[in-house]
Amino acid sequence: MRRFLTWLIGLPTAILLVGFAVANRTWVDVSLDPFDRSNPSVFLQMPLWSVMVLGIFLGLVAGWIGAWINQGRWRRHARALRHDNERLRVENERLQVEIDDHTRPLQRDTGLIGTA
Repeated sequence: MRRFLTWLIGLPTAILLVGFAVANRTWVDVSLDPFDRSNPSVFLQMPLWSVMVLGIFLGLVAGWIGAWINQGRWRRHARALRHDNERLRVENERLQVEIDDHTRPLQRDTGLIGTA
């Protein structure tokens, strides 16, 4: 079902993006100078469709970075739990060895050679 929905949404979106790119092949000036609109000191010339694709890409990257930063506390919590689990595993093994030592039947020393 998920694959069907991906095709149902993805295919028309891809067709629209290709159509937009073909229809907007003209080159535009993208100004990076907020102070001088008539004669910008920093600008790029690129096709209009690439401006849109670049904007979508930068938005995705900004969203991924924001989500990664927001999830930092959960990663920190998981790391602390992993350390606690490891510490408890080591302590459990140590206590198991200690229990095994105490529950082993005591052997009497008879003083004879060859008896343990």
